[in-house]
Amino acid sequence: MKEDRDTPDSRTWFSPSEAALHSLFDNMTDGQRPFILLSLWCLLLYATTIAALPPMDRDEARFAQASAQMLETGDYVRIRFQDKARNKKPAGIYWLQAASVSLLSSETAREIWAYRVPSALGAWIATLLTFAIGARLFERRTALLGALSLGGCMMLFVEAHLAKTDAVLLATIVGAQWALARIYLGTRDGSRPPALWAFWLWLALGLGFLIKGPVPMMVVALTAATLSIADRDGKWLKGLYPVWGVPLMLLIVLPWFVLAGQAFIADAVGKDLLPKLMSGQESHGAPPGYYLLLMTVFLFPASLYVWPALFRSWKVRLHPGIRFCLAWLIPAWIVFELIPTKLPHYVLPMYPALALLTARAALNRDLRDWGTKIGMMVWALVPVALGVAALALPVIYGDGFDLLMLIPAMIAVALLIVVLPRAWRGDSPVAMNQAMGLGVLLLITVVGLALPSLESFKGSVRVAEALPDNHGPLATAGYHEPSLVFLAGTDTKLVDGGSAAAHLLDGHGPAVVNDREQAAFDQAVGESKIAPDRVVRAFNYSRGRWELLSLYLPKGGQP
Repeated sequence: MKEDRDTPDSRTWFSPSEAALHSLFDNMTDGQRPFILLSLWCLLLYATTIAALPPMDRDEARFAQASAQMLETGDYVRIRFQDKARNKKPAGIYWLQAASVSLLSSETAREIWAYRVPSALGAWIATLLTFAIGARLFERRTALLGALSLGGCMMLFVEAHLAKTDAVLLATIVGAQWALARIYLGTRDGSRPPALWAFWLWLALGLGFLIKGPVPMMVVALTAATLSIADRDGKWLKGLYPVWGVPLMLLIVLPWFVLAGQAFIADAVGKDLLPKLMSGQESHGAPPGYYLLLMTVFLFPASLYVWPALFRSWKVRLHPGIRFCLAWLIPAWIVFELIPTKLPHYVLPMYPALALLTARAALNRDLRDWGTKIGMMVWALVPVALGVAALALPVIYGDGFDLLMLIPAMIAVALLIVVLPRAWRGDSPVAMNQAMGLGVLLLITVVGLALPSLESFKGSVRVAEALPDNHGPLATAGYHEPSLVFLAGTDTKLVDGGSAAAHLLDGHGPAVVNDREQAAFDQAVGESKIAPDRVVRAFNYSRGRWELLSLYLPKGGQP
């Protein structure tokens, strides 16, 4: 096994398109230009569609509602969803969302885009830091393509549009890994890395702990341990300065945990973390290999060369940059594959390493073997599926066929026509960049055009829009989705059909009754025979079923 040179453009032959691409990349990698380009890239990807989707059930709506309640109550220590403690994740993401809403909106407006801004910023920071790591591990051209690949991949694109933890978590992990890479490579070069890098490492770990508990520590610890074992040398770990680094991390983490009390730790560990480690929770169980099978989908469009990248990286694993990326990628990936509870975003912290390895392989250009071509055919299924979905879903869940949906469908066709022939001939740098450009346009149009047209997915939005101003507390029977609580207000009551009838008849406020609770509601109403003011037919995607939502307003109320 030999140590591969980090010169992906070192061969002497270039097609005209490749020469133009290399010239463009050379110009864009100078000075601060990569950071400007990546910032514009993220602005295009995230800002244009951040408000396109309604509050999504169930996790996003729960996070947003808990953040709104922090603003309503002024209590920034205890995390609550209505009157119940939400002791699953630390307070960091709620603080960020509350700050965003305070600056850009208000808790009464319930504008979900304001709660998503921290996620978009987290995705942007993670993209910039991926370039910073790549520039140290490889050369700036690979770093730029890798960062573009991460910022534009389907997984991070989705997470940047959701008011959850994962995009912000990724930013903290990439920040910690950047510091770890500087310490590791600096020691290998025979120098003594400045203690500032250790400070940055422990700061990032502390902030990450406030976002999602021990996940950042696990990823970084596995990376460091794997490198030490593979190199048979752990002396470089002294550069982490754990003697003062661990206290620094605890100084960041402990104050909130002390204020939150033992109840949070008991619930977070006993009711959330441990059950996920022991069995598949909330219908999210899957066998090992789940993440590997979905990798082509969620790294799309950069996944065009992901499989040959992995095989070729392993062959030249003595290369320091590749060694670091593999140590980042493989151990943590195996851990998540072995955990029974699986959700696609769990492996997002390893995607920066995957993106950098894929970018490096694409720039090497000699990717034309049959294994690579089989991977291309699998990759081609993703734009086909997205294009078909853009045409079909509005017919099933929207108002019927829409000519606008031809836009994402045509982009999907263009992606196949433009990229596959180029990739088949082995022009991997050009094919990769074409895939990125057209692929992100496909993602943007699917999220910006196709998904917002699915009116049947907007049950909570349509009910909330039908409520009059100053409507009083809403009682909802059978339909207990968090998005309705977020949109209708914290005082929304989650009840059964009989209680909803009593709430309405007593004049406390409007009521929403789904078809499963309708009989109980009608029985409680008795001879009053109240007709609904609005009936909404919606598809409850959290439960996978159609529902009829009947809205009743108090006597004299108007929708």
